Amino acid sequence: MKQKEINNKDFQILIEKYLDGKIALDEIKLLINYYESFQKSHEWVEALGSKNKIKQRVLINILEALQEEDSKVVPLYKTILFKYAVASIIVLLVALSFTFNRKDSSFTKTPTLAAEQNNIQVGTNKAVLTLNDGSNIALEKGLNFTNNNSSSNGESIVYNGVKEAKIETTYNYLTVPRGGEYMVKLSDGTQVWLNSESRLKYPVHFIKGATRKVELLYGEAYFNVSSSENHNGSSFKVIMNTQEVEVLGTEFNIKAYKDENLVETTLIEGSITVDNHSMVQKLEPNYQTVLNKTNNTLVVSIADVNFVTSWKRGMFSFKKKPLKDIMKVISRWYDVDIVFQDKSLENLEFKGALSKHQSIEEILNQIKLTKNINAYDIENNTIILK
Repeated sequence: MKQKEINNKDFQILIEKYLDGKIALDEIKLLINYYESFQKSHEWVEALGSKNKIKQRVLINILEALQEEDSKVVPLYKTILFKYAVASIIVLLVALSFTFNRKDSSFTKTPTLAAEQNNIQVGTNKAVLTLNDGSNIALEKGLNFTNNNSSSNGESIVYNGVKEAKIETTYNYLTVPRGGEYMVKLSDGTQVWLNSESRLKYPVHFIKGATRKVELLYGEAYFNVSSSENHNGSSFKVIMNTQEVEVLGTEFNIKAYKDENLVETTLIEGSITVDNHSMVQKLEPNYQTVLNKTNNTLVVSIADVNFVTSWKRGMFSFKKKPLKDIMKVISRWYDVDIVFQDKSLENLEFKGALSKHQSIEEILNQIKLTKNINAYDIENNTIILK
């Protein structure tokens, strides 16, 4: 099959070969070229089948190849060409889909949307700002807020970039509820992204010459810390009741929910130290500490930062996670309660990735299509898995 001779029938054959894991390297080049041609013409021939269905099936294969080393899918991910193919094809994927896979089965069907109607909304940018005088300000998309120290466009709040205060400063709190996420840019230029059900305490201005301190009271936060070189060598600390994290300028993620026994601190770049009041552990990029709150043990392990930080990029990613943990994440983002009517479902392990912008029905229908789950019900704000 030469490139100049490719037609709709040829393209359909290439798609099937790719999805079956039987495609050759020269055929991948043709597949990429056809996709790039489609991007320019914005045409789709209906004879090829459903565009959305094909896009979803291609994505499933990509995710399986990237996330499961022992997958039965042909290991195209081991080649540079595959990475190029992913980069070219992924452009077409308007919405990411979630794939549930067990060791003995894999999900490759296109889900049918649920017919039932409910009031469960996809999470969005929203938070509550608590000022020093105790007053609360609702921050959400479409609402602007400005005072002497900060301003918000409804999607993030930015504090005035003034020189460090010379006297004791005042504190604000940013609380992100279930069903929300928000970003705050502190007065020193540090950026903090807060996930659902999280709360951060921080100074309106930092004291000149002193360590810059903020307190993660609970939840999950991604920090991009302004370098100490820009602040006369002042380090930056994240204080928690279980540990302290000290940095000079770096990016890292902390996951410390109230209803979870483990606190995970993952370093993306730079250098940090984690102190659990019993030992101090220095981390290198792509490593994480896992603190057990019950016995205060601190363990270091290699981290998959793409999975850890996927929430910040508008995705949820899971790798060999039990369904009960997956649904806990879902419950925070959609602000719903989860009930396992069949308790045996709680420990089923799955892998996959999903867009945070999907409706709850799209996610639940794909869960339902796995062979171990019979059905689900939505009662008000409660999801019941059967």
